[in-house]
Amino acid sequence: MAPAVIATKNLLKTYVVGEHQVKALRGVTIDVPPGEFVAVTGPSGSGKSTFMHIVGCLDRPTSGRYWLDGQDVSQMSKNQLAEVRNRKIGFVFQGFNLLTRTSAIDNVELPLLYAGSSQKTSVRRGRAKEMLGAVGLAERLDHFPNQLSGGQQQRVAIARALVNTPSILLADEPTGNLDTKTSIEIMGLFQHLNIERGITVVLITHEPDIAEYASRVVSFRDGVIVSDRAVTGRRDAAEELRKLPPDREEATEPCQS
Repeated sequence: MAPAVIATKNLLKTYVVGEHQVKALRGVTIDVPPGEFVAVTGPSGSGKSTFMHIVGCLDRPTSGRYWLDGQDVSQMSKNQLAEVRNRKIGFVFQGFNLLTRTSAIDNVELPLLYAGSSQKTSVRRGRAKEMLGAVGLAERLDHFPNQLSGGQQQRVAIARALVNTPSILLADEPTGNLDTKTSIEIMGLFQHLNIERGITVVLITHEPDIAEYASRVVSFRDGVIVSDRAVTGRRDAAEELRKLPPDREEATEPCQS
């Protein structure tokens, strides 16, 4: 069996707020195998956002260990974390975080530039074009964010997250700004990337119905994992979309690469 792409042991995270200590994580141990689709849920203050920041190499635990692709990153410096983050993790956020005066293809190409890629411009461009095609936006390469729907902007953000071939796709409330139908489209894309391409997806969500698109749901409360279950009767976004009327201009099927 392949080693876990995410493995944590007794993660603790304590924040000092004035004279008080806030224990955000209280000994979190979890393994995520390669190619799994995990939804992390819990109410506000449950520790799921802190867990996401540590898994995303945006923060370090107060104590405990975290291995990413077999590499212990729990005590790395900020510069070391940034390097690992750029190489191994793709981020998708609720607010898309696209540069408004930059075309779709240029937005997708940015991580390659930030990573100091030595690839020729034509190679970087080709990679960005390939990723936009993979998320169904081959005809929108030169469109700016204000020329795209919310769902299309999120697809650009997903393409950008994939362009460096990360080990993990980390999605933080990716459907929070989207209507119901567009949310299903985006979850269908995540399912396609997970099932057809084998990409490990970790989804942070407070919506129980969105969590049911994953294959596993991990629930946090008060800084600890209170539930870790496989999803039975997993929601199939492609099947749900087939039952909806095609009343949007945007493609409703998860695209095929």
